Amino acid sequence: MAVRREVIGNATLYLGDCREVLPTLPKVDAVITDPPYGIGFAAQPTRYQRANGMRAEAWDDTAPVELVLSVATLAKYAVIWGGNYFPLRPSRGWLTWQKRGNAPSMADFEMAWTSRDANARTYHRTVKSASLEKSLSDGAHPTQKPVGLMEFSILYLPADAHTILDPFMGSGTTGVACMNLGRSFIGIEREVKYFDIACRRIEDAQRQGRLIA
Repeated sequence: MAVRREVIGNATLYLGDCREVLPTLPKVDAVITDPPYGIGFAAQPTRYQRANGMRAEAWDDTAPVELVLSVATLAKYAVIWGGNYFPLRPSRGWLTWQKRGNAPSMADFEMAWTSRDANARTYHRTVKSASLEKSLSDGAHPTQKPVGLMEFSILYLPADAHTILDPFMGSGTTGVACMNLGRSFIGIEREVKYFDIACRRIEDAQRQGRLIA
């Protein structure tokens, strides 16, 4: 597919396959991403999601194991949400998201592998409060993470992690977190509808930052 590039302030976004885009990029300080886990979650939208126009999708049917293992070595630092689904090297610095008050059919927490030799940390936020960030009627990503969780991921890294890469950008939450924290961001997404949502969200985050400044 033809690669499309959008520059929004200190964010550079690519619409395309990350396997094609990654070799063309400059070196980054950190990779923070939430890749497909291969659990078929996107193929099973809830009744609420279906009522808001979300349809079954196949992008999460297979885990891109070799690609994720490669992505984890691209930078000095890496945070891979869903890292427990991949054969990554042993690490002491795991992150977890404790989902208080979630439905019995959902996991109590999610895990992120990191490249850091540091103490494990936990982020606490209910699934309900995280869901308030999603606009399902606008086509929000079915596995969209809370902005606060991605800010937590960024702040877990040392201060020299200035430029963050997310090769599985989805609807751009990592990019929004980078804008909020004044970091540079490079994102790659292959689905047009999620790429367009990411562009809009990151533009909005930059605009809010300018208003606050």
